[in-house]
Amino acid sequence: MPWPKLVLLDRDGVINADSPNYILTPAAWEALPGSLEAIARLSQIGIQVAICTNQSAVGRGMLEAATLRAIHAKLNAQLTAVGGELSGIFVCPHAPQDQCNCRKPAPGLCQQALAATSHRSDEALFIGDSQRDLEAARAAGITAWLVRSGNGALLERQSNDPSLPVFDDLADAVNALLKKGSGDA
Repeated sequence: MPWPKLVLLDRDGVINADSPNYILTPAAWEALPGSLEAIARLSQIGIQVAICTNQSAVGRGMLEAATLRAIHAKLNAQLTAVGGELSGIFVCPHAPQDQCNCRKPAPGLCQQALAATSHRSDEALFIGDSQRDLEAARAAGITAWLVRSGNGALLERQSNDPSLPVFDDLADAVNALLKKGSGDA
């Protein structure tokens, strides 16, 4: 696979530690080891990176939009500090019962990110840790990779797809991507 022009990432479980009780404050948001540096490596070589994240805590009334912006400001500040940047954060704030087109596994967030960055689906890669991430990417025509961090290890054990690329975490996936794209693998 040549390097994609755009890498789309799920947030919780891929970039930061996930919680069954949601990430509801900036203090609760904690980057996974190596994740921000992995994003920085991509952005430093000209690969755009964007986040596609379901945040149903907003639609459930558990999280104010302003607090979500503060969480993302913390993410961006820490990412900037290691030399990385994002081309966007695309959020589905809806509750599951809202039946919107942006809540993964629907393809809406991926389509929004493609449109905003002016890329085609065949120029993108999605890295996630859940079945809904994989399904959203595939529904948008985007290649998907799985990371074991977050919920990915459980999904890997349940999966019967031997062709699905699986990596320990985001740093491992980026290392593999950059190695393959350089022709070394």
